[in-house]
Amino acid sequence: MKPIYITILSVVVTLVSTVGCSKTTKVTKASAYVSYETTCMGVEHDGSHTLRVWGKGPTKDAAIEQAKKNAVYDILFKGTRGSGECEQRPLVTEVNARERYAGYFNPFFANGGDYLRFVREESANEASRLEAKGSSIYNYGIIATVDREGLRSWLESKGIPHP
Repeated sequence: MKPIYITILSVVVTLVSTVGCSKTTKVTKASAYVSYETTCMGVEHDGSHTLRVWGKGPTKDAAIEQAKKNAVYDILFKGTRGSGECEQRPLVTEVNARERYAGYFNPFFANGGDYLRFVREESANEASRLEAKGSSIYNYGIIATVDREGLRSWLESKGIPHP
């Protein structure tokens, strides 16, 4: 009688551990293809915003650069969600402004473009980054600080309307 219980127990333990491992692997790979929302972590005294922002790319470096672009894009066109100081309207509220002022924004958001003057990654180490890797894509979450007031001044210098 005892060997039957031991056999049943070993089969159950094997099944549970196998199912648990396969779910973890699937979630990790699938999460590389999910789009995550930007999260406001706080507003500094100089008006800059600290954000948890995500980017996708074919390489780790491309994904991190895309995350920085997304941080600036969100401040300009989407605003930030959250409570208290984190709840901010976008700097550019004009409908279709991204398309209307494409002559300014396309070079601005190009790889290595001027957007880099307004964003910096906080503690650019692996401990502050979140990674979701698929078979052909990287999805990285970084903590970035965006100079909102600097962006406001840049918009004024280019004649782009903002509140």
